[in-house]
Amino acid sequence: MSIKRDQMAVIFAALLFGTAVYMVFLYAPTERVMGPIQKIFYFHLSCALLAFLSFFTAFVSGIMYLVSKDMKWDIRGLASVEIGLLFTTLVLITGVLWGRPVWNTWWTWDPRLTTSLILWFIYASYFILRSSVTRRDKRAVFCAVLAIVGFVDVPIVFLSARLWRTIHPVVIRAGSIDMAPAMITALLVALGTFTVLWGILLYQRTKTLGLAGRVGNLEKQLDGELL
Repeated sequence: MSIKRDQMAVIFAALLFGTAVYMVFLYAPTERVMGPIQKIFYFHLSCALLAFLSFFTAFVSGIMYLVSKDMKWDIRGLASVEIGLLFTTLVLITGVLWGRPVWNTWWTWDPRLTTSLILWFIYASYFILRSSVTRRDKRAVFCAVLAIVGFVDVPIVFLSARLWRTIHPVVIRAGSIDMAPAMITALLVALGTFTVLWGILLYQRTKTLGLAGRVGNLEKQLDGELL
């Protein structure tokens, strides 16, 4: 029953992606200044917001693990960081592809870009830390602390285009969105689609990591019995 439900979720996500592609490329009007390259924006922003959501989930999971010492929170934190790092990588890639024709350069040390790259390095170091600590409980504590401390950079990334002089566009402002209604609709559909994908990835990855942990424990038990 669970497998059938998982398959239905994937089919639903695929249908949503088809709808999102139609809304972005056919329904939403082409931006007057940047032209077709602006279409990247819908996916770029969606990936950014879900990267933030992933790291927030890791932040909460880190706190919950330190409070409860329940390994399920360590597993959920690991899954969240994996997904967050994936979405952050997509943010950087789509940002570069968008910025090249608009800014006439592949990279600039703009505050938004720089803080996003720092965010990527912070959570990439999470995996270096996991691989360098062998004791599971000690590793979980260190990783929980890093997930909590690393989250400090998320609001900095979000506010960077507002706090410092930047060439990065600020589309969503307090109380208004500087977009045509059709563009806003396409953005909401794209964001909803990526959110569904995020939920499926988090659920599946958490389940897979949990099963891997159980298999590892069984192998240790069998090795102990054999010895």
